[in-house]
Amino acid sequence: MLRRRFKRQPPTAVVGGRELIAVESRSDDPAETNSMPRDTRTRRATRPASASRSTTASTVQRPLASRLAHTARSNDLLPELHQHALDVTGGSCSLLFQHNPRSGGLQATSGFALDVLRTDPWLPGPDEAALVADAFARGVPTLVADANRQAPDLASRLNSRAALLLPLVRGAERVGLLTVGFHTPPSESNVEGDIVETADAFMTALELFHLRQAAELHGDIRELLDEFTASLSATLNLTAGLDIFCHGANRLFGADRTSVWIHDRRARHLVLRASSDGADVARGVSVGTHDASAPAALAMRQMRAEIVSPSEGEVTAMVTVPLRGCRRALGTIVFERVRVEAGGELDFLDRADELGRQLSSAIENMQLLDDVLRSRMELENTFDSISHLVAVADTGGLIVHVNQAFASRVGRSRDELIDRPLADYVGVELGGWLQRHKSAPGRAGADAAITCEVVDPVLNGPFMVTVTDLLNHDREPCGSVIVARDLTPQTQLEAEREELRKRLTQSEKLAALGQFVAGIAHELNNPLQGVLGHLELLRTTGAFPKQLRREVQTIYREADRAAKIVRNLLVFAGSRRLARRSVSLNAVIQKVLALRTPAHRAVRIEVVRHYDEKLPRVQSDPLLLHQVFLNMVMNAEHAIAATGREGRIEINTMVAGSGDRIIATVRDTGIGIPEDALSHIFEPFYTTKEVGKGTGLGLAIAYAIVQEHGGQIVAANHPDGGALFTVELPAQPPARR
Repeated sequence: MLRRRFKRQPPTAVVGGRELIAVESRSDDPAETNSMPRDTRTRRATRPASASRSTTASTVQRPLASRLAHTARSNDLLPELHQHALDVTGGSCSLLFQHNPRSGGLQATSGFALDVLRTDPWLPGPDEAALVADAFARGVPTLVADANRQAPDLASRLNSRAALLLPLVRGAERVGLLTVGFHTPPSESNVEGDIVETADAFMTALELFHLRQAAELHGDIRELLDEFTASLSATLNLTAGLDIFCHGANRLFGADRTSVWIHDRRARHLVLRASSDGADVARGVSVGTHDASAPAALAMRQMRAEIVSPSEGEVTAMVTVPLRGCRRALGTIVFERVRVEAGGELDFLDRADELGRQLSSAIENMQLLDDVLRSRMELENTFDSISHLVAVADTGGLIVHVNQAFASRVGRSRDELIDRPLADYVGVELGGWLQRHKSAPGRAGADAAITCEVVDPVLNGPFMVTVTDLLNHDREPCGSVIVARDLTPQTQLEAEREELRKRLTQSEKLAALGQFVAGIAHELNNPLQGVLGHLELLRTTGAFPKQLRREVQTIYREADRAAKIVRNLLVFAGSRRLARRSVSLNAVIQKVLALRTPAHRAVRIEVVRHYDEKLPRVQSDPLLLHQVFLNMVMNAEHAIAATGREGRIEINTMVAGSGDRIIATVRDTGIGIPEDALSHIFEPFYTTKEVGKGTGLGLAIAYAIVQEHGGQIVAANHPDGGALFTVELPAQPPARR
């Protein structure tokens, strides 16, 4: 865990040269002379500068290179460099400015033999700015003989009549400016000497300590980011990692609270994702990205770290650091109540910027990883949501990937299927077809797909199989994608459609035939009634020869049979209106069986009843419903009699699963229905009985009656033999109380 804080280098003020050394020899606390109090004013010694130079002569005898190499702190080296500059130039005081690349101003960072060290930025006026710009442009020392007139602000800072400007540059980049003050303006020949070497020494010192601070900075930041990345690697949780980061950065920068705000682009909000004070995160704080009152929102649009000016009387400030990725803003770091030493602002902001860059890179990488993982999960979910069987195989026929539908169909987990031959999990026919496709010379283009329909015993069903080449980045085949669409639901749907089509055709036939039959039946009924009336009169009166009695009886019987056929035709045509009322289906069937009991005993037919005692009632015409079940029972009797042995009739009643329909089945153990007759069994005048034993209207009339009641009747052969008739009728809704 990080425990070290950044060391901020305060501006160095050395007063009176010799007095500095004298103070150092008398003080037990080095900090008393090397650190600057927060007040911008310094103490002044009273001994003359000449004594200072003679006393420190032994100190400056060491070569500059040796002093640069062996001095660890800038506060220890800068006083010697300042003294050396005064020795070389003969000046009375010196002031070192560092260039602020953010504002373009000059910040005083150290001075020597000054009454007051002002730490506010030096923003030269037009004339002074021209002098400074000329010095930097020429890159050589510049003597300002009349500083009070030419550079009044600088003269005030140095408290001198003349000044020497020594530009510190790195190529075309401004690093700083060393100024030496003179009470009496010197001649230019007096200040040439080793002055360039002195400027180079300051330049080398600044660069050296900048590099040392940068190395220390990178070490501290790397230690903090190592903790952050270790948390991300362990949890893949950005919030947990940022929480660790905030606590470490809080100690590193000496802030009272450190917060990280992450930009939510969709909501256009900045969300507080982590803080060294966890109470803020618990409340789920967020601010709008255009909220002018939110420091985090304002800082996100900046390019570099900034210090928010503290209120009057406060000694702490707020520092905001924008987090920027390659193409977008990521958020903001906010340090609250930070104690920034006067003159150390540039170093502090550089540290903050470096930390922001490192954290931005880590956050962007984490967000990219999160996007990749989310995209992969979405693709996996999409892949598994496909109901068809999908398998991806390499060029060797080994399985690379399958969806959940394929794994479930073959009864294996996906991990078990990976790197297994695809041919092991498909039938021989399909496996051979896939092998032929793979080895076929001059296959179709990459965008072509080949399809075949196959019934696969391993996959257990009929499938429409499509195979497409799997392509790599170079658009070269590197495997195959096999998609198998199960045709079972389609086959069932087609069978249901065919059944509905047959029913519709049957209904259309019956409707057309019913209209035709109704007209004929009415025309036949009138003469038949006349014939029957006269025959009845002849039978009553006996007004015919006795030898013709048998013939008259035959004529009457056949005429009566013809009349019954006409009545059935009228029922089939729907001419008879339904007299609906609430009826118990169990009771109707029981009456039919009671009527046929003597016949059943005669031919040794066993009747088995399975009634649902809680069967709802139906709204129907009981006479017509009686005719439907009587017809089916008599057909069952004839089918059993055709076998020449005793048999059984089973009758069941029940409620459908939906609860709104009643189902009744009549099954016999007779000879069954020929397969070619099943599709015609309900057609009028179609019969499987011998000539003279059936009219072919019984089942047609039963079909019409059931249809008229809003139900349906179906004929089939039972798997154990015999015929099975199923009648469905709508149940009567329960009465409201």
